Amino acid sequence: MRPQPEESKYLDALREVIDPELRFDVVSLGFIYGISVDDDKLCTVDMTLTIMGCPLSDFLYEQIRSALVVFDEIVEVKVNMVWEPAWSKDNLSQEIKMQLGIH
Repeated sequence: MRPQPEESKYLDALREVIDPELRFDVVSLGFIYGISVDDDKLCTVDMTLTIMGCPLSDFLYEQIRSALVVFDEIVEVKVNMVWEPAWSKDNLSQEIKMQLGIH
């Protein structure tokens, strides 16, 4: 994923959202596919998870909302779960791949 310049600060905020099961942040895990903010101050986050029906999805949604509503230009956050393209280990950041020994 190559973020647009305006997305960078939002991605930085989402690096503080840690998946409690995998113990890495949602950005480095490659869960975040896109972020946009419209004129009505609605932030839409396109994301995926490793599996459908993940029991942590509600927890992660709330953590994402909390991380983003701190910005003045965001009043509401909508998390849009997408399954295409499916998540794979290729989504992992290089840093995580190195920590896990995945090449």
